[in-house]
Amino acid sequence: QVQLVESGGGLVQAGGSLRLSCAASGSIFKLNTMEWYRQAPGKQRELVARIRAGGNTVYADSVKGRFTISGDSAKNTVWLQMNSLKPEDTAVYYCHSEGVNGVLRAYDSWGQGTQVTVSS
Repeated sequence: QVQLVESGGGLVQAGGSLRLSCAASGSIFKLNTMEWYRQAPGKQRELVARIRAGGNTVYADSVKGRFTISGDSAKNTVWLQMNSLKPEDTAVYYCHSEGVNGVLRAYDSWGQGTQVTVSS
């Protein structure tokens, strides 16, 4: 159906920057939402940022002012620019999307996750 592939994770020092990418592939009629979640060991998965097809964005308070989500609807791709990274940002970051596929059925897809590690 609709597949999501993340890339860009890695190891960075505190204060550094990283840019994550998520590309959606498959038959997509209408992509409504692209989101970034993260999950640290022992914690629940939490929403980091969300972008709607119309361009509206939402950020978790913990990343507001440091992270920026953007997207290209023509490419069905979303990015997460992460600046001023902190050790507490360390987590597996997951891309999520929901919308309508090419046979007019709702889809709800998750990527496999990419590890982000921020050292002190």
